[in-house]
Amino acid sequence: MAKKLRSKKAAERGSNIAIYIILTLISIVWLFPFLYLVIQSLRGEPGTATPYFWPKEWTFDNYIKLFTDKSIFNFPKWYGTTLIISIFVTVIQTVFVLVTSYALSRLRFRMRKPLMNLMLVLGMFPGFMSMTAVYFLLKLIGLTQTFGLVGLVLVYVASSCMGYYISKGFFDTIPKSLDEAARIDGASRHTVFIKIILPLAKPIIIYTVLTAFMAPWGEYMFASLMAFGDQDYYNVAVGLKAMLDKEVAYLYFTRFCAASVLISIPITVLFFWLQKYYVQGVTGGSVKG
Repeated sequence: MAKKLRSKKAAERGSNIAIYIILTLISIVWLFPFLYLVIQSLRGEPGTATPYFWPKEWTFDNYIKLFTDKSIFNFPKWYGTTLIISIFVTVIQTVFVLVTSYALSRLRFRMRKPLMNLMLVLGMFPGFMSMTAVYFLLKLIGLTQTFGLVGLVLVYVASSCMGYYISKGFFDTIPKSLDEAARIDGASRHTVFIKIILPLAKPIIIYTVLTAFMAPWGEYMFASLMAFGDQDYYNVAVGLKAMLDKEVAYLYFTRFCAASVLISIPITVLFFWLQKYYVQGVTGGSVKG
């Protein structure tokens, strides 16, 4: 018996060591591109590629010039535009998703299930299929270029309600007896949702906020179409792509790396700060559909 226990423990220990080695290798592979960006952003020599990995000259000038040199590219304006768009989209989309999810979780009405199925099916089609048609519609009402920021916000939040399924699954896990007790005491649906359900739904709110913020922060395809080549209306993704054009890539590649590091900071900070709630929101929303 003792021999079997020892052999079992040895097998478990060997298995754990193998798992840790594999996870370590995966982590190195995953972190290497980011490490490369950081190192290249501190390189003093210009150029898109060098025959060596470690820079011969280390400098912070690439970060400084992003905010001081606006002769060709205006990175601070791109950054501010993207931040404004992301904040508006986050607020509007979070509200839409939460109220839709609560209604589908608690209310029973005709065509409820067909409506849910329809939204799931429509969500399977990629958004770029209708990109050209949406662009011309926005152009007709003057929501491109000068008012492109408003147009982008409208496009990003237009299909928000179709992302209801994770939030609805989380609301399904909250006992309906809480709603019923509050309703008996005279509370309205609005009061129940605001004062009873939302305080219990902090994880799914955090999950919704994070996913809503990340989508427009790095979006390129529709943002490039809305800007139509005018740098004044670029977001950071379109602006960074412009830094890699062959005419300027030799001089701007290291600044491109520095900008990539800077735009990754907000998402990274938010994710690590709210990681616990993010995981709770995903797992809680997967319990019921």
